[in-house]
Amino acid sequence: MSTEQADLSSLRIERQHKNEVETTTRKVSYLKPVGIVLSVIVLIIIAIAVKNTVFSKTIDVKLVTAEMRSPSDNLALLSASGYVVAQRKAAVASKGTGLMVYLAVKEGDKVKKDQIIARLQDDDIKAQLEAAKATLSLNQSNLNEVKNTYERQKKLYDSGSATQSDLESAESNYNKAVASIDLAKAQLTSAQVALENTVIRAPFDGTVLTKDADVGEMVAPFAAGANARAAVVSIADLGSLQVETDVSEANIEKITLNEECEIELDAYPSRRYSGFVASIVPTADRAKGTVLVKVGFQKYDERVLPEMSAKVLFLKQKETQTVTNEPPVLVLPDASIANRNGKSVVYIITDKKAKEVVVTTGIKFDGFTEIKSGIHQGDRVIQNFDEKITDGVKVNTD
Repeated sequence: MSTEQADLSSLRIERQHKNEVETTTRKVSYLKPVGIVLSVIVLIIIAIAVKNTVFSKTIDVKLVTAEMRSPSDNLALLSASGYVVAQRKAAVASKGTGLMVYLAVKEGDKVKKDQIIARLQDDDIKAQLEAAKATLSLNQSNLNEVKNTYERQKKLYDSGSATQSDLESAESNYNKAVASIDLAKAQLTSAQVALENTVIRAPFDGTVLTKDADVGEMVAPFAAGANARAAVVSIADLGSLQVETDVSEANIEKITLNEECEIELDAYPSRRYSGFVASIVPTADRAKGTVLVKVGFQKYDERVLPEMSAKVLFLKQKETQTVTNEPPVLVLPDASIANRNGKSVVYIITDKKAKEVVVTTGIKFDGFTEIKSGIHQGDRVIQNFDEKITDGVKVNTD
């Protein structure tokens, strides 16, 4: 067959197939920029994650608290905690039972020995007292009569005008009258004591600490009644205050009588009081394994009150005179203070970031440095700083 005779119709391109090819081509063209955009987004996310990991890594740190400290702390053999206790203290109660009708004191009042603190209702006791007085007076009158009779019978007996029986009878009546007088006097004394028991007096000079009963309440010795009060007030001699503290048995040999001490009250941390070992109680507490030591004050003021918590430093025998007069100062460990650009700085934590604070330092002693300004007592600063700790760096304190 010749070329001219060939059927060229089979070489015709179908339009439908051509359209499919063009559509596929257009789809591929559209997907190329979308893929590029997605790749860029992924790269940006990876870059941000790397930046946060590498450049914004948090640093683990430990904190230390700025506290008041005295140079004498370095000379302490040991320290112990305890409470201020009045060595002379009493819960003043009544020896009688009755309704309290008068109370002369309140908390904080100073009282003198034998001063009247309160009174109980005493109408019935006064009536008994008057009856005892009347009985005594009656018996005394009867005594005069029987005494005269007895003396007359003695004379009659001596003259032979009275018998032995008459004399003995008169003597017996006289002895009974004398005994009646003694009984009446005893009853009078009992009534007077009962009346005095309705008066509650201060047993010694002191200060009223608490008021335990009010006017209108029943008062009874040892709270004999179900609703009765035992003590009316509690008083203490504030001139007998000492700190009672428990010292471990293992350390008790370090303590001697009259050993110099320094006392710090939790209520006044900036004030120290000179003290001394007043006594060591000669017994141990089996449960706690401690020995009670009583520490006296060399001198104290009205701010020292019973039951205040206290810390006692038992000092070395030497150098105590030059130490106890020095007031405590605000300190930080030397390792927590950095020198940056010629300035002393510390780092506090704000919003989980280190914040640089310039401080003014003072004396140094035993690993501590006095902080005169910049921070306050109780502030917490970074303890283990290094070159990685800078202003604004993220830190973790957990």
